[in-house]
Amino acid sequence: MKVHLIGAGKMGLPMGKHLVAAGHAVTVEDLSDERLKAAVALGMVAAQGPAGIAAAEVVLSSLPHDDALRHVAQEVARHAKPGTVYIDTSTVSPTVSTRVADLLASQQIVYLRATVSGNNHMADAAQLTLLVSGPKDAYERMLPLLTRFGPQQYWLGEGEQSRLMKLVVNLMIAQTSAMLAESLTLGEKGGLRWEDMWEVLTHSAVASPIVKAKSAQLAQRDYTPTFTVLQMSKDVGLILDEAQRLKVALPQTAMTQQALHSAAANGDADADYAAVIRCAERAAGLA
Repeated sequence: MKVHLIGAGKMGLPMGKHLVAAGHAVTVEDLSDERLKAAVALGMVAAQGPAGIAAAEVVLSSLPHDDALRHVAQEVARHAKPGTVYIDTSTVSPTVSTRVADLLASQQIVYLRATVSGNNHMADAAQLTLLVSGPKDAYERMLPLLTRFGPQQYWLGEGEQSRLMKLVVNLMIAQTSAMLAESLTLGEKGGLRWEDMWEVLTHSAVASPIVKAKSAQLAQRDYTPTFTVLQMSKDVGLILDEAQRLKVALPQTAMTQQALHSAAANGDADADYAAVIRCAERAAGLA
């Protein structure tokens, strides 16, 4: 299959790598020369601009925000052949995605929203969970491609269900970091050893997969990012916007956004989003 990848970042690059390994012909474009060189080194072919889109059977994108999706969708609508399948894996607002769907439909482009749950390490190991919505027949046709990214795929409906489900998942991830910030700070201020708390938490009733995934790194106070404070703040902003549109009160999530803002203001904008723990420690007078 001829696939054109737009966005060879932390998530897009390993997805492109898996497609090359599966025998697909993958062209790639990215705004960064460094990321583009990395993609070419993995067997992809650089094809910036309209040429890559026009030649593709499938266009796949991994993008940072709403504006990027709007721009890429306009290029796909302008240059892709009718019947081309456009699969976007980004975390974006359902509202903007709906507008993109209308634009692509007007040009007979098939649109699959395929958000992914997992970090860059899981992407590299082909262990992502895919949350997909759009035409079911297109989803079924694209399954051989989607299964290259991870073992679990869920088709959730014909519209924006994928976008909303990703926000639901990320709400719980963000809230887990806020919960850890408060619980660990309470224990530490009361004299519990940091390492002991992590040992107990990861073998207790609250040991969710995300807690276990974070424990080895955070037990060493390592805030090297898999997903930064700024990235999580962007996603929580999308969550709160959607809650406002749907008239759903999310008071705890609103407070988590404030914690993320505080972490960014204290120099942790580019640290892992779990740096809200470090921010809570500072607020409690802990070094």
